Amino acid sequence: MRDLLVTTHTPVLRSGRAVRTYGVARALAARGPLDLLYARFEGDEPDAAFSAIPGVEMHAVLASRGPRRLAAYLRGRLAGSPASVARGISPELAAAASKLAAAPGRGRVIADGPVAAAALAGLAQRRAVIYNAHNFESGFRHELGPGMGSPAALRAFERGLLERAAESWMVSHADIASARELCPEAKLRYAPNVVDVAAMEPVRPLAHNGRAIFVGNFAYRPNQVALRFMLEEVLPRVWAELPLARLALVGAGLEHAPPADERVEALGFVEDLRAAYAVSSCAVVPLLVGGGTPLKLIEALAFGLPVVATPRAVAGLEVRDGEDCVVAEGAEAFATQLARVLCEGADQIADNGRRLAAERYSIEALSELLAASAPQA
Repeated sequence: MRDLLVTTHTPVLRSGRAVRTYGVARALAARGPLDLLYARFEGDEPDAAFSAIPGVEMHAVLASRGPRRLAAYLRGRLAGSPASVARGISPELAAAASKLAAAPGRGRVIADGPVAAAALAGLAQRRAVIYNAHNFESGFRHELGPGMGSPAALRAFERGLLERAAESWMVSHADIASARELCPEAKLRYAPNVVDVAAMEPVRPLAHNGRAIFVGNFAYRPNQVALRFMLEEVLPRVWAELPLARLALVGAGLEHAPPADERVEALGFVEDLRAAYAVSSCAVVPLLVGGGTPLKLIEALAFGLPVVATPRAVAGLEVRDGEDCVVAEGAEAFATQLARVLCEGADQIADNGRRLAAERYSIEALSELLAASAPQA
């Protein structure tokens, strides 16, 4: 049987969304051949990492513009899709998915994210379609701007996704609980965010140089809020104790807001992320808003760095404070814990975090969860 994964973006590894798609694609392909259908958006060609997945066959469609796209947008809005979702609905993607779904030997059909699930709403009336959720959307999206509509409208939209889906894959047990409250009849499966732990050699020996690293897409509002929290509230407290402490910022979206203090290094996108981790004492994940489970946190664990994070950042992860990572709430506590790790190190916590990533958040672990015949909620 050949599974079909449908996504609305060109598969390029430049965002947490794409990393989740990659993990799911790898986990599915580990069990058999996979068709990956995508609309060309935010990139012309897939990254080599996607094309190199054993057993995967890529299928691209070019989404239309003009009247046909407008008609699809209006249909989506009338069906209850938020504006930012309806804008991404491609009739070409839906048509290609219907054709591929009808191929002989077709296994599961998986809609990757809410836009793909909305685009495949018609197909879901004719055959089983799985919804691969990237977040519990109505838990936080209304905090990020008006594009997702009112909280009530967003909840109604997400309830519809869960009702239509033959099964929904949720990134955390917390998201499963929220989804079950929203839609008690939904069939839910635990499918956590994962990284390719086996390919990530842990950085050893750990650097003890007073340098923390914050990795993320800084065009994404939760990361912007987190960065402001670090620059305005956390780092001044750290510098009062450790004047030479530094923070490296790695990721897109920094070009329009360079930090004012020379102790904050805006590195932007880097090709070799392991090298950036290797010259850092620890990673920080200071999220105050957002949902799901931050892939950059899992990635830092996999590279074997100690991580200092907020409760919001670890809410969907099975981590233990003081054992797998350091959790601190509020600027004062976060600064205190960060200064302590920068000064003293946290090698055992780093080792424990790497072990946890391999056991719970690896592609191999996700493949086992997706292979089970019944949802593992």
